[in-house]
Amino acid sequence: MNIHSVDVYILDLPTVRPHQLAMHTITEQTIVVACVRDEDGVEGWAEVATIGGASYGESTPEAIKVNIDRYIAPLVIGRNPIRFGKIMNDVAKQVRGNHFAKALVESAVVDLAARQRSIPAYELFGGKIHDSLPVAWTLASGDTGKDIEEAKEFLRQKRHNIFKLKIGIGDPKKNVAHVLAIKQAVGDKARLTVDINQAWDEDTANACIPALEEGGISMIEQPLPAWNHEGMARLAARYRVPILADEGATSIQEVFHIAKHRAGNSIALKVCKAGGLTATKQTAAIAEGAGLGLYGGTMIESDLGTAVCASVYATIPEFKFGTELFGPLLFKDSIAVDGIRFENFEVVIPDGSGFGLEIDREKVKHYSREKGDLT
Repeated sequence: MNIHSVDVYILDLPTVRPHQLAMHTITEQTIVVACVRDEDGVEGWAEVATIGGASYGESTPEAIKVNIDRYIAPLVIGRNPIRFGKIMNDVAKQVRGNHFAKALVESAVVDLAARQRSIPAYELFGGKIHDSLPVAWTLASGDTGKDIEEAKEFLRQKRHNIFKLKIGIGDPKKNVAHVLAIKQAVGDKARLTVDINQAWDEDTANACIPALEEGGISMIEQPLPAWNHEGMARLAARYRVPILADEGATSIQEVFHIAKHRAGNSIALKVCKAGGLTATKQTAAIAEGAGLGLYGGTMIESDLGTAVCASVYATIPEFKFGTELFGPLLFKDSIAVDGIRFENFEVVIPDGSGFGLEIDREKVKHYSREKGDLT
């Protein structure tokens, strides 16, 4: 059955605590969900998330919705969802950029195509290699003692043994001391990574990275602005600790450039920034071919968006640095009836039809900015 309709909703979901980045602090996370329905009424659902309106990237929730409604949906309606590759190739020819919007539409179409066949979505991308993947947690209280206590408790619960700290805001030297105190407290029981979110210049990076390297930090994420590929290459050549490109790796072309010039020696994958599931697989292949390590990134999606990411990450051979698919644990509520499971330090790949989750339509309606009945 062909696609009959495409509906997009903007939702604002409360979080259990503030989540601080260099450019924004999340106290309520905005997600955009799409429902693609076929002529028999079978539905495919997907989600992308944004951070801080336009503070993180160019794709705002409002722009994602209007560009799908006005420009992308007419190119999708009437098409056979199993031909999602052809559909998105045609979209790419007529709609420039808009990676988040394209990722949302492609994911919903893939969910529909898989549900029409009663198979998991990952079967459409070669089948899963992993049943579960390591998942990191961000320590974000800003208080060293509290962060140590939280890390030790999550280790005890076998919930996380990889911890990230966002250190792009505030005094860099104090932030480094904070990180090293936590690393000393947890020792070899956990890996610690840091994310600068582009906040340092090269001088600051050179002043701070030696202490982080010596202290056993396992990876440093996007220390320099996204445009500074030459600076990232100098850091990657100078230090042993891996330098990961995230905001600087937003397309397959940029990832190729990073690989060619070694502007970082590892890559953060994100379905939304790549422009979809297919592009994520392409990005991973470039990185694999160049010998770059992979990290399964997040935009702080809820259960649905996390299931989208987990489904494609499950088909990729190796994640040297694990994943960051902790998003559902940061939300007070879920739009899914059956949420993502976390156990033994890992996120479990859902095995049901499509992305493996059933959507709670009442929750979508409750949190949607559009308060009318869902179509």
